[in-house]
Amino acid sequence: MKQLKCLSILAGVAASALTGFIASASADELVLSSWLPPKHPLVTDVMEPWAAEVAKATDGRVTVRILPKPVGSPPEHFDLAAEGIVDITYGLHSFTRDDRFLRSRIGQFSFIANTATEGSKAYWDVYGGTLDAQGEHKGTKLLGLWVHGPGMFHNNQRKIEKPEDFAGLKIRTPGGYVADLSQELDIITQFMGPGEVYEKLSRGVIDGVTFPMEALQAFNLTDYTKYSMSLPGGFYNTSWFMVMNEDVWDGLSEEDQAAIDKISGEALAEMAGGVWDGADARAASYIADKDIEIYDAPAPVLEAVKELAAKHEATWAAAVAETGFDGTAALAEFRDKTGIKH
Repeated sequence: MKQLKCLSILAGVAASALTGFIASASADELVLSSWLPPKHPLVTDVMEPWAAEVAKATDGRVTVRILPKPVGSPPEHFDLAAEGIVDITYGLHSFTRDDRFLRSRIGQFSFIANTATEGSKAYWDVYGGTLDAQGEHKGTKLLGLWVHGPGMFHNNQRKIEKPEDFAGLKIRTPGGYVADLSQELDIITQFMGPGEVYEKLSRGVIDGVTFPMEALQAFNLTDYTKYSMSLPGGFYNTSWFMVMNEDVWDGLSEEDQAAIDKISGEALAEMAGGVWDGADARAASYIADKDIEIYDAPAPVLEAVKELAAKHEATWAAAVAETGFDGTAALAEFRDKTGIKH
């Protein structure tokens, strides 16, 4: 099965005419596949500066080349690195449909952080440390973990004033926890990559999206959004990884590994979090004069989400306990680090 999956991904590589890029990479030139738009802040302000820092930290012995087009779809990106098809990738844990990243879900819950910086640092400390994230990223070297800003609920049909108002709305979610939560609120969820959202929203295929504030500007969604609801600590979040193929990492010298470690991990979490926060702030200014009502979740909605969230957290903690970790304590540690009272 694994061989068939690998062959499928390789076929995608050929179809995207990127085989030449990969084949031409020298031993010390690492290839990074990026699936976000090239001008997205995560690319311009995180991936590109990090790649430059790798070259600087290793005195040019290791360089990173970011491909102009992705090798495969966003959900394939972890396996692209684990299977050695490309050297470095990033992505969302929720894009992976199996349970290999069970403990990563701590970074997807509601009410976890009011800023991406606080959330990302806590995520690296708790999932990366307490919950042994490396153990769930088999076949790779875990370079970074982060979360985006507080997830919001955006739609163009109605203001959500009571839990029943969610019913029947067709909403794009990134999968994972927020998809399950949304379905329990009688939302019709649809999974798609971020790049597909504009077309589907503009054509009325979906009524809205779960995204942080920055996405309204980044994906040009303001003309098709009328209501944006926020919750303290987020309606949800998304958990992100950046990984390098394990064999490629093992092939680097100890000196270069140490240099790359120093600019990754906690430093990368803080950088990515800061970029998300900056993008959220710019988007808030950008849409200030747009015809979009931004509001806090009314008390009945907040209570309904809290009740459902608590149930999901308990189910997750029980599953995590079977892997030998205390999910309840880890979640409490996470919220203690971000200052969220829950």
